[in-house]
Amino acid sequence: MSHTSFACTSSFDEEAMLQAVGAESFDDLFSQIPADFQTDSFDVASGLSEMEMMQHIRKLARKNSSDLTNFCGAGFYDHFIPAAVNSLTSRGEFFTAYTPYQPEAAQGTLQAAYEYQTAIARLTGMEVSNASLYDGGTALFEGLMMALRITKRNRVLVDTGVSPIYRTMLRSYTRNLKIEYVEVPLSDGAADRAAFAEQLNDQVGAVLLQNPNFFGCLDDLTDLIEQVHAVKAVAVLSTYPIALGLVKTPGEMGADIVTGEGQSLGLPLSFGGPYLGFMATRKKLVRNMPGRIVGATQDDQGRRGFVLTLQAREQHIRREKAASNICTNTQLCALRSIIYLSLLGKQGFADVSRQCMDRAGYAWTRLNAIDGVEPLFDRPFFNEFAIKLPKDAGDVVSDLIEEGIAAGFPAGRYYEGMENVLLCAFTEKRTKMEIDILAAKLEAVL
Repeated sequence: MSHTSFACTSSFDEEAMLQAVGAESFDDLFSQIPADFQTDSFDVASGLSEMEMMQHIRKLARKNSSDLTNFCGAGFYDHFIPAAVNSLTSRGEFFTAYTPYQPEAAQGTLQAAYEYQTAIARLTGMEVSNASLYDGGTALFEGLMMALRITKRNRVLVDTGVSPIYRTMLRSYTRNLKIEYVEVPLSDGAADRAAFAEQLNDQVGAVLLQNPNFFGCLDDLTDLIEQVHAVKAVAVLSTYPIALGLVKTPGEMGADIVTGEGQSLGLPLSFGGPYLGFMATRKKLVRNMPGRIVGATQDDQGRRGFVLTLQAREQHIRREKAASNICTNTQLCALRSIIYLSLLGKQGFADVSRQCMDRAGYAWTRLNAIDGVEPLFDRPFFNEFAIKLPKDAGDVVSDLIEEGIAAGFPAGRYYEGMENVLLCAFTEKRTKMEIDILAAKLEAVL
């Protein structure tokens, strides 16, 4: 056998290249980059060995304060995750193909998604759920677009109790669409019925609400949703799933579309993801629902099976006529959620909800007893509430970080005039001792 070697030679004609792109010099190619971001030299260190690289990475990782006692919320919560969730989701059986279009080869994946859909429908009090979306913000966006497809209108009323993070995402996703947004201010921490009544008319296609809202306040929105239906608009309600173990469900309130962030259902905070968006709706609206839906069926021998239904892949390549341009789901995250829900069961889930509310109730009493601290809104809440401090909340958070406490979320980051407002959340993980320490440290800082 003879050995053949191949040599490749090439020449680079810079002048010809510049002439072809219409540039006079090589520097012209970077003229759009501001001068402050340009450099004449690149000080690139030589490569490290694997051992040296791991030592360096661990040194950097130690700078993260991973042992903080966490009282942050604002839509993302530090809940306990049973060890079985990690163990079961790590099994090789779940290392399946990306999309289960061949049901004969993906019955396990399809059944897990079907069970997840069932749990979300029961949890929200709705009739049908899809197999998940990316996160709570994009799920709300999808709910909005679904509502506008149904009503064929383009005016949207948004309660300012809806997460400001989500509202920013909505405007970003729809900036090139002809959608008119009207933000309706809160009234003492709740949706302002009178203000909504003034804005509701036959031009409104969707009304976006949240319960509990961004400040943790609870509100029975049944009467407001009836007003929405009176003008034939669609009510889209974003919710916190753990709260649904105790409070009135969106389905009971009459919501048409329910969305939310599923991170609290067995997913760690993980510095921002991956997370899980859930969506549920009424059966009569299901053909407008984006994303994939798994259905149960029988084969010609009468055996039960699971298949993708209603959502053929071709739907998602129809350009502007597609139900959604986000046509996948976060299957592994949804799997974690259904395992978490199955492990807890109905009573266990209600117990977690009760513990969250009880701890928050105790914290409310302790924190508002501190001199100079008062509640932002004096109304029912689930596991989260906002307090007004006698100094900048961002400074207080920074001071308490040094004490090993993540005291909460400074509301002034998103709400003008609330620089002294701190949003605090309490899950089943926060003990009475930790809450007492938070109160003592906060009092000392103030």
